[in-house]
Amino acid sequence: MVMMDTLANAMATIMNNEVRGKKECIVAPASKLIAGVLSVMKEKGYIDGFEYVDDGRSGKFVVKLNGRINKCGVIKPRFPVKSDEYEKWEEKFLPSREIGILIVSTSQGIMDHIKAKEKGIGGVLVAYVY
Repeated sequence: MVMMDTLANAMATIMNNEVRGKKECIVAPASKLIAGVLSVMKEKGYIDGFEYVDDGRSGKFVVKLNGRINKCGVIKPRFPVKSDEYEKWEEKFLPSREIGILIVSTSQGIMDHIKAKEKGIGGVLVAYVY
């Protein structure tokens, strides 16, 4: 069977292992988008870290979990968002103010919506974590 959305598969794997109380999980296949999302999650403290493992195919990530994720997922379709529209999307995908992050793909790389708001740039919504 062909995998249609590798990021959605990665977020579902992380969420399932988090709910089961595991300390680490394996996300395969690896991609630059998944690496960017994982680095934002690490920067914000939702995961302890991740490591790329080259398996001779497309690679995989070993993700170290710390039990701080209540819910994570992808945003489909990937909505374009302007620099002054983040509040509308926060209300839609996050449980309340100051809780959780939206992960945005911008022209300056993948970052959370708080940093994108500070820089005054828009982008495309990719995922959410809280």
